[in-house]
Amino acid sequence: MLVPLYEAVYERLDVGAGTRLLGLGCGSGLALLMAASRGAAVTGVDARAPERLALARERLLPGTESTRARADTRIVEGSPRDADGAGAAAYTLVTAFEPIGCLAGDSEGLGELLAEATPLAERGTPVVLAGWGPPERCATSSVLRVATRLADPLRSARSWRPALRDDLEEVAQRAGLRPDGSGRVACPFGYADLASAVRGLLSTGLFDAAVTATGQEQVDKELTEALHPYRRGDGTVWMPNVFRYLIARTP
Repeated sequence: MLVPLYEAVYERLDVGAGTRLLGLGCGSGLALLMAASRGAAVTGVDARAPERLALARERLLPGTESTRARADTRIVEGSPRDADGAGAAAYTLVTAFEPIGCLAGDSEGLGELLAEATPLAERGTPVVLAGWGPPERCATSSVLRVATRLADPLRSARSWRPALRDDLEEVAQRAGLRPDGSGRVACPFGYADLASAVRGLLSTGLFDAAVTATGQEQVDKELTEALHPYRRGDGTVWMPNVFRYLIARTP
């Protein structure tokens, strides 16, 4: 769903041959694959989702049937520090594409990742942060509130909250980075039907606390109900969203 965001950033920063990209929280590796297809050498790190990293390796590592990546592609389970190979060239682009600004505390830990990644990059390297746009321009925001309401018995810290205008700038400032431009990109969430939409949203992990609190069946039921306003006549589900990105520079 975030492909337009990746494309906009890569186009703006002229990602291509000669780019050495470090992707923080790379997940299943789609953003890395797109950069690699433009000729970039990519390294992805993630410490949270081994099953998604397995998909990233399948997509990107040399020797797999679907790879379009270069031979120097790396997928690392762990932190940026674990991607610091002896004698490795400094990175020229760092990305943190997982959007912040829809859950309370969802930027926690990002500062630590940036602190580890910054020394691995050249001076003045662009660091890209991503966030949700204003709630009134993100249809998915209303659906995410279901997760908050159902998880409330756990008093989970990861509750829904509206994105704030300076979320990304505050993260950059805490990490000692210098803001150097931003942009907004339309990223609609589209699904073939309600069942696909439920599966897709559950796969983000944003509903995990709700499932723990009330059970899978209840979450599926209320998520399906919340999605009904976005169901079109042909049965597809379409939710317009706007995401924001910030480009900051390393000192």
